[in-house]
Amino acid sequence: MWSLQLRMWLLVTILFGIIYALIVVIGRSFLHVGGFSFYLIISLAMMFIQYMLGPKLVEWSMRVKYIKREENPRLFQMVEALSARANIPMPRIGIAQIDIPNAFAFGRSLRDGRVCVTAGIMKLLDDEELKAVLGHELSHLKNHDVLTITLLSVIPMIMYRIAWQFLFFGRRRDERGGNTVFIGLAAFLFYFLTNLLVLYASRIREYFADRGSILLGNPPKALASSLYKLAYGSARLDKESLKQTEGLKAFFINDPSQGRKEVLELAQLDLDKSGTIDAAELELLRKSNIRLNLGDRMLELLSTHPNMLKRIKKLSEQQA
Repeated sequence: MWSLQLRMWLLVTILFGIIYALIVVIGRSFLHVGGFSFYLIISLAMMFIQYMLGPKLVEWSMRVKYIKREENPRLFQMVEALSARANIPMPRIGIAQIDIPNAFAFGRSLRDGRVCVTAGIMKLLDDEELKAVLGHELSHLKNHDVLTITLLSVIPMIMYRIAWQFLFFGRRRDERGGNTVFIGLAAFLFYFLTNLLVLYASRIREYFADRGSILLGNPPKALASSLYKLAYGSARLDKESLKQTEGLKAFFINDPSQGRKEVLELAQLDLDKSGTIDAAELELLRKSNIRLNLGDRMLELLSTHPNMLKRIKKLSEQQA
């Protein structure tokens, strides 16, 4: 756990170090009005707009309907009990009217937290598995990583705008001999690198939330089985259904677009073909070695979620 925390803090330091270095270079080389400062203000304004309007956009995109206790006592009681155990304010509970089986959490702050499940997941998971998924989502709120990933994500956006400005609108050389094309190329390189780091941060936060669910009392086998079932449920959907939420898949507990691939990987763990992963099967995974091929490693590098086999391997170690 501490190694994950250390990597997260190191990542934040690197990201802000990169943008600070680029600001220093531009500040010493260029003093143009409407240059970096102008685009920085625009980027920060966009981040503020995203911060303010983000929840409404998610609600609209996911067709979220908030519920009261009497509308779904089972779901309401689960969230209430887990919130009390996590020692966080009770979030608003919603059901997204989409077929993709999944769950997600969002909000501007801990007191503005919202936890939602889709209509599809309610038909797929049993109570123990659903509690494990809800524990994962509540852990995202407790860890404040929904806001953190939003703030980190603005850094590649700033880099992109700097690159665009200096590559396509800046003069090749100013009076002081500064090379605007060089600055633009450097910014574009930093954009690519920082975007990879933000994707890495997104994957790290999933490990944090998985562990958080277990710390709330949910057995690792329940979360492992829920991930297996969610991959299976996503694999059965057509491509058009999956495209509807492509831009918001980072919010989900797993990446629905990877469902077909993941279900093939996880099927090898389900030795008794029960459609679940039990404690004995998880123990066998813990004792085995997981090696990803080059294609899987590259795919994970460009993904918002960890490789599913590695992720469940981590759950097996926490069971032990």
